[in-house]
Amino acid sequence: MSAIDPVTLVVVQNGLQQVASEMDLTFERAAFSPVISEGFDRSDGIYHRDTGDVIAQGELGLPIFVGVMQFTTRAVIAQKREVVDGDVFLVNDPYCGGTHLMDVKMVKPFFYRGRHWAWLANTGHWPDTGGSVPGGFSTRATEVQQEGLRLPPVKLFRAGVMDDDILQIVLANIRVPEERIGDIKAQVAALTVGERRLTALLDRYGADTVSACIVELRRRSEQMMRAHIAKIPDGVYRGEAFVDSDGVDPDALAICLTIKKEGTDLHFYFSESSPPCRGPLNSVIATTRAAVYLAIKHIFPDVPINAGCFEPLKIADPHGTFLYARYPRPVSGCAAEVSSRIAESVFSALASAIPDDLFAAPAGTSGNLTLGGHDPLKERHFIMYVFSGGGYGGSADGDGLTNGCSTIGISKTQPTEVLEQHYPVLFERYALRERSGGAGKTRFAYELYAYCKKQPEWKAYSLRFFKNEAKEVNLWDCVSSKNALIIVDYASDSAAPLADVLRRWTNSTPPSGRRIRVLCDAG
Repeated sequence: MSAIDPVTLVVVQNGLQQVASEMDLTFERAAFSPVISEGFDRSDGIYHRDTGDVIAQGELGLPIFVGVMQFTTRAVIAQKREVVDGDVFLVNDPYCGGTHLMDVKMVKPFFYRGRHWAWLANTGHWPDTGGSVPGGFSTRATEVQQEGLRLPPVKLFRAGVMDDDILQIVLANIRVPEERIGDIKAQVAALTVGERRLTALLDRYGADTVSACIVELRRRSEQMMRAHIAKIPDGVYRGEAFVDSDGVDPDALAICLTIKKEGTDLHFYFSESSPPCRGPLNSVIATTRAAVYLAIKHIFPDVPINAGCFEPLKIADPHGTFLYARYPRPVSGCAAEVSSRIAESVFSALASAIPDDLFAAPAGTSGNLTLGGHDPLKERHFIMYVFSGGGYGGSADGDGLTNGCSTIGISKTQPTEVLEQHYPVLFERYALRERSGGAGKTRFAYELYAYCKKQPEWKAYSLRFFKNEAKEVNLWDCVSSKNALIIVDYASDSAAPLADVLRRWTNSTPPSGRRIRVLCDAG
């Protein structure tokens, strides 16, 4: 066809983005779980029919899902199963292009005028998928079966009709099923909206024009990424990051990264990282790759999201390390914690080459806290899942971001009022942690200070909050900020190191009358 009109190209680009963003909004507004409706722990996108490559993702979706969902779509394609209009696949298997079991994906073939044209997919964090503890973040898990229900790609809908047998299997294996059915319907509704909006876009501009625009947008995205990479001096750069513990063994886990820059390509090698661990801090390869993608997007945020921007990033599979988890290794900590540390290793490696494009070490954790039990007022069981913000290190432009989301997301902490309304929990204080930022010309940001009172009906809780006490990315001679602390007993005001708290208190019932107090890291 003739050259694409630049105005048409931009309109189609924004149209594809709008389709994905409207899917995000539909999912968010229809979901029952506050972690999705208020915390935005979800993402939606459009993917290539044959390769599963990302075409567009909603601007409100979590960055970690940018790479992950294209790997999930590829896993569905690899099954080579016949698909018809109205089919919807349900999958949360970490080893099929996933993260942890709580990130549940739906993948739907999109048909236009009787032809399979693309895939629509989304991810939502379900507060529970079964497992040994409410919320799935078992810090003592030594195999994936202890973390929850594991689903390979299965058809939840066949030709537009829900398979009730599959649904009943899912609901029978998770806690609070009445809440999960609401999230399931919200995910399906988001895919339906995406189907309608993408059909309207194709009707208006034609399938051939939109297809040509997708190819051109991918080419331009790759071109922009290569232009940024070209400014980095050729050479070898090394970075590292650490996780305090895997929750089972006390030893720290090292992420050792070597980046080799050649021309307009970046080659990433993690082969010197720690071996697979017994606890749940292993990372599946899809999450490892996605963490590298989002780290580079943090550095070069102007590059549009599609498969083209990842083309210059060559990631060697880190076989034999905890960053290439194989079944049945537990992986519940990979999406929220290990991915943040992988991103920090990328920042650390490139800090010496392009310091003006980077910031000092962020908080490096999502601060996952889950509470489960019975609500006596509402006479029903509950599971609360909440994550905290974190401070970012200073940059050449100024102080770090205060109470920002984790490196891997654009989510927000759920309002305390909403949490108190949904669950039997009382927040007694929620404020910035004053004087938590390190000193310097440009400072680390202040961070969050919160604690909540234990109610009698809390049966168990789990905490996933790994901020290392080892080396951090430190630019412009900043003074390191305060480490995160967990204070379980407010009355005695006795603070314990994170690793010790994780081993002593998670996956258990807190003693009566105790409070959980979280002092977050400031970067």
